[in-house]
Amino acid sequence: MGTGSGSDPESSSSGWSRAPGLVVKTLVLIGGAVLLKRLTKSTTRWDHSHVVSRSLSGEKFSKEQASRDPDNYFNIRMMSCPAAEMVDGSQVLYLEQAFWRTPQKPFRQRLYMVKPCPKELKCDVEVSSYAIRDAEEYKNFCDRPKDQRPLPEEVIGDIGEHLTTMQLSCCDRGKRCLYEGSAPPGGFPNSWS
Repeated sequence: MGTGSGSDPESSSSGWSRAPGLVVKTLVLIGGAVLLKRLTKSTTRWDHSHVVSRSLSGEKFSKEQASRDPDNYFNIRMMSCPAAEMVDGSQVLYLEQAFWRTPQKPFRQRLYMVKPCPKELKCDVEVSSYAIRDAEEYKNFCDRPKDQRPLPEEVIGDIGEHLTTMQLSCCDRGKRCLYEGSAPPGGFPNSWS
């Protein structure tokens, strides 16, 4: 016997008990769709360019190579950092190489321009090397406070002679590298100074 209202209290409560299950299923479905989208998102040409710029930046040493073959290799310190950004978004990095015992006296200084490869080429990133017009002004650029460095517009104005361009492609999965590449035919100089 009921209360005369004609409603079954058990049937209405079972409707509410199904609601949390439906909410959980909806959240799982939405979460799965977001995860799938994130996992299948393709890397843009500019993403590749930024990864290469970040990978080149910082302090690196050739100590391991020099210790394996001291007759042919020296322990060199390579220091690189962002110096400017071009109007098209290309990154300009300053790079210097010095013997590890005398990092304040670099023997090689360059500006690298890192940008996506043109669409017609079969590569992901182009790294071009340039001489610096007034290299003395740039010694220890990365070690200095930013207010004691040449300004980005000065850096762009000091980009000198084009030396070479490397075309890099993302390494296949399973390889022990991020990017690999080569210089285009006739694009590598005979001497480095």
